[in-house]
Amino acid sequence: MNKLPVILAVESSCDETAAAIVTQNHEGKITIVSSLVSSQADLHAKTGGVVPEVASRAHMEAIIPVISGALNLAAGRLNNNESLPDNITDQDQRAISFLHSAVTHIAVTSGPGLIGSLLVGFNAAKALTYATNKPLIPIHHIEGHLYSALCADGRAGEDRRFEMECGGDFKFPLLALVVSGGHTSLILMREHGQYQVIGQTLDDAAGEAFDKVAKLLDLGYPGGPVVSRVANEHRERSQDANSLVFPRPLINERNYNFSFSGLKTAVLKKVRDISGLEGSLTDDTKARIAAAFEDAVVDVLVAKTLRAAEEFGPKTIVLAGGVAANKQLRSRLEASVGHNHPDVDLRIPPLSLCGDNAAMIGLAALHRLETKADNSWKEAAIDSNLELI
Repeated sequence: MNKLPVILAVESSCDETAAAIVTQNHEGKITIVSSLVSSQADLHAKTGGVVPEVASRAHMEAIIPVISGALNLAAGRLNNNESLPDNITDQDQRAISFLHSAVTHIAVTSGPGLIGSLLVGFNAAKALTYATNKPLIPIHHIEGHLYSALCADGRAGEDRRFEMECGGDFKFPLLALVVSGGHTSLILMREHGQYQVIGQTLDDAAGEAFDKVAKLLDLGYPGGPVVSRVANEHRERSQDANSLVFPRPLINERNYNFSFSGLKTAVLKKVRDISGLEGSLTDDTKARIAAAFEDAVVDVLVAKTLRAAEEFGPKTIVLAGGVAANKQLRSRLEASVGHNHPDVDLRIPPLSLCGDNAAMIGLAALHRLETKADNSWKEAAIDSNLELI
């Protein structure tokens, strides 16, 4: 009998350094045993956005501690919740022992992303592969986000024996809306590992637009969470319809592409117009602008997804990526799919798996084991513009 997969997964495509251990038993149940993420949000808040060179240097500092930490957590949890050794040397030794004895495969993000950031995680994974003679599984970053939805109904580990237990497999065909700071795509899957990108952004990604609007409104970084927060606060304070309405780019076009640069420009023009009349923006005005902007983005994303569902008849719809954490988008898509396609299985990952993380890379790698042969570490390479095929 083949040994059950225990995958060490590594992710470093942008500004999060992450490692995770993902397993699957004979019955097909998937468990995220450990998942650690070292965020650079505070570091990049100083410049209002990700500086590639700064990001790659931060990855170099974090990559070994994060991988070691994920291995240590998994070793303890898979060995009767054994406590972490006090001595740093002992912790390193336990991580190395678990890597050699328990881990069966190493998975890593191979693109797309920032080239300097990708190199750090990828070279760390390749070094571990060389040292341990484990198979290396390169994973597309968007593929990882998509597979995070396997844990849409995940059960968090109450007694710390694991991070999360995940639900059942996807039903095909599957339609995925993957929305993040660098990507906005509609993807059709007919089977595991078979991807057809039916629409994508022509300019800014939705998450990038959130960051830029937050900067225009002087709300801070990262922009997505803070724009959503002040927008929701405005809706709670005011039951009346928002007097501000922004354009919905491409919403009536008979395709599945997106465009958010014009919407961002419309917000900029409105900010300048109001500032010219009233001086600096009040907190209430910022909240109204944030709510109107968020409504426009969500309207477009939901409308395009529903239109694609009508054409392609999916059995599963997935919402994934960093912007999948947006409360308004989650609730609107859930309501719309429930009303228009009640028989479709809607999968949205928990908040902990929406942003960049390594657990999603491990989840995708499990299915790569079934659909594609493992790549040799010598042949594996990164591609900052890697296409999903």
